[in-house]
Amino acid sequence: MSVLHPIVGITGSSGAGTSTAVKAFMRIFEQLHVKAAFVEGDAFHAYDREQLRRTLERARIRGENFSLFGPSGNLLERLEQLLREYGDSGTGTVRHYLHLDSEAEALGQPVGTFTPWERLPEDTHLLFYEGLHGGYVGEDVNIARHMDLLVGVVPVINLEWIQKIRRDTAERGYLAEEVRRTILRRMPDYVDHIVPQYSRTDVNFQRVPLVDTSNPLEVREIPSPEESLVVIHFNEHSRVRADFDLLLSELPGAFQSHAQTVVVPGLQQERALELIVKPMVVDLLARRDSARPAA
Repeated sequence: MSVLHPIVGITGSSGAGTSTAVKAFMRIFEQLHVKAAFVEGDAFHAYDREQLRRTLERARIRGENFSLFGPSGNLLERLEQLLREYGDSGTGTVRHYLHLDSEAEALGQPVGTFTPWERLPEDTHLLFYEGLHGGYVGEDVNIARHMDLLVGVVPVINLEWIQKIRRDTAERGYLAEEVRRTILRRMPDYVDHIVPQYSRTDVNFQRVPLVDTSNPLEVREIPSPEESLVVIHFNEHSRVRADFDLLLSELPGAFQSHAQTVVVPGLQQERALELIVKPMVVDLLARRDSARPAA
């Protein structure tokens, strides 16, 4: 954690729907005139798409479990090095993973490859991370300790699978059966390395569908926000102030279900995130400004 160079993160697995939380943060940054350094967790995968296919085939032949959810599929030491360097000096080295044909063509590279490593922009107010491992803690790597604010996005598992199948087939060209095999292959690493992170976040947003998702491998339409509730839980160690009176008054249909939990209609998710997170971002910036040497 760093006063002068704060780090804010969103952690969520593939198909969790972190894009909704990212949009809310973008609005907050725009409102507060924040210049953020953006870091994608996918940029720290250890393999590009073709290398991953070869690695998966070797693992299959050897009868080994392997996935990008686990530490062996990622450059987590390098990610921690970046976070440590940014916390110390407000800089670091990053790259981008090209998911889509359009962005790959614009750069003259194959889809599923990485851009070259490059330095972050200078004079940013904070670093904003979004990816799989924002709350990861392992034997030799501790990503969570560098986060000044960490938000978890974790829909119920059937909804997570539906969202992943829909995204990967519609946007990334995979067959539904391929995505199904990926979900099954990743399950041990999901349990061991993804799930524990949600106990280290400050607050979790869990979307719960109100329509039938009992067979997520057959459902093709993602339940809409109108067909969902969002369970918002503040962990006991949360650094975020849980102002339930504010949330209940500002969010129509919200109710408190637990001492540390509020439930809101799906349409209110982004607004709820803004109400919860914005004061914390303001506080981080105020601490930063107070700690900066006088010009």
